[in-house]
Amino acid sequence: MPYLIKILNFLRAAVTTLRLALPKLGVGWMFALLTIDFNRIAIFELGIAAVLITGLLAMHHFLSPFQVVSGRIADRYPIFGLRRTPYLLLASLIGSLVFLVLPTVVHDMAAGSNLAMLAAFGLFFVYGIAIAFMGDTHHALIAEVTDPRSRGAVISIVWSFTILSTIIAAIIFNIVRQEYSLVAMQRLYNLTPLVVMSSALLGVIGLEKRLKGEALIKVTQQARTVTPEGNAIQAAIKILTENSHARGFFIFVFITIFSIFLQDNILEVFGAEVFNMPVTETTRFQPLWGGGVLIGMLLMGALSALFTIKKRTIAAIGCYGTATGMTLLALAALLHQANFVSPALILMGLFTGFFNVGALSMMMDMTIDGATGLFMGLWGVAQAFGNGLASFSGGGLHTALIETGLLSPNIAYFTIFGIEAMGMVLAAIMLWHISVSRFREVHAENMTRADTLRAMEAGVAI
Repeated sequence: MPYLIKILNFLRAAVTTLRLALPKLGVGWMFALLTIDFNRIAIFELGIAAVLITGLLAMHHFLSPFQVVSGRIADRYPIFGLRRTPYLLLASLIGSLVFLVLPTVVHDMAAGSNLAMLAAFGLFFVYGIAIAFMGDTHHALIAEVTDPRSRGAVISIVWSFTILSTIIAAIIFNIVRQEYSLVAMQRLYNLTPLVVMSSALLGVIGLEKRLKGEALIKVTQQARTVTPEGNAIQAAIKILTENSHARGFFIFVFITIFSIFLQDNILEVFGAEVFNMPVTETTRFQPLWGGGVLIGMLLMGALSALFTIKKRTIAAIGCYGTATGMTLLALAALLHQANFVSPALILMGLFTGFFNVGALSMMMDMTIDGATGLFMGLWGVAQAFGNGLASFSGGGLHTALIETGLLSPNIAYFTIFGIEAMGMVLAAIMLWHISVSRFREVHAENMTRADTLRAMEAGVAI
């Protein structure tokens, strides 16, 4: 009988994990559609300026503060007793509907329509806000329905689905639209609401516990008392100002994401400029790195499920290992050693996978009961800002160091990859000064002091 109970508990946990991962299929589909298909058609086939298209695609990074706003709203205003599910489903619907009109809008842009340009800006603005709501509510849901011990394994599977979904999406793209035309493009994009909503509905319906009566009142009251007063942005800024552990973790997330993705937009260019590699060789770079990430996440997820490993230790190992891979890539550039590139990318990917499991688990631990959404939004802002700045800085450094003739390509890439490695080492050192327990203690002390001051002010007012 005890074995039967263990088997049933395992199956229940496996089903929950699978369901938590399903919404990532829809997110991965939308990202793949934009970064694999939309950008290619808009820039190459339709001849729209690349800076305009990449600017539209990057917009969601800079709308990331809406994650804090969405988290605050979801924490404080449940719908039918649910704080995550309704907001996730509504955001999924709105975000996916954007894709129904994108083919027409982008073709009108190519024809020179100013109205289409304005419409594209509005559509990507709506999409960015929807992604902010989807990301925050999904991550908050994972934090609330998983226990700390199994969280590493759950996260590794959930984020592996994101990587797998882009691969699956690319295969489907080629099946549904074998040749480019507006009609074929529209037919492909029309699938988006079906893919996104079906994955979201199957993933989250019935997973979140509905709050009723006193429990609902208690949760909504708690959401108003455990965080500073003011709007969501003011509350987030106050938390970062007053809590050194929250501030340190925010900076840690920002530095690591910036360091990991600084090379993202120039990696293939590096292969061409330093080693004269053809396109067929440089297109292998991202799959090598992405495959390493996937293996690293699955491996560390399994290890963390079998053994008790501190999340901070996992994240630190990921930082140091990723820095080692980046250093090897820097040496490949400096010494003109092409045979170093593939091992470096695999090493970077493997340890980035480790880092993802540790850092994402820590993000979910670095929250306060009643304000999970607000804090997950705060860490999401750090990720988005790091990613957005990395995307811009990669091209900026290429222009400043190589296009101006300031440095030869091999020295320039040695410098860029060296900056990435130093960033990861610096972040790992910072991590040892961040404590989840002290973060919560300091937050509780600050809120108690704030409650006392408000009570005193109320007394004076009377």
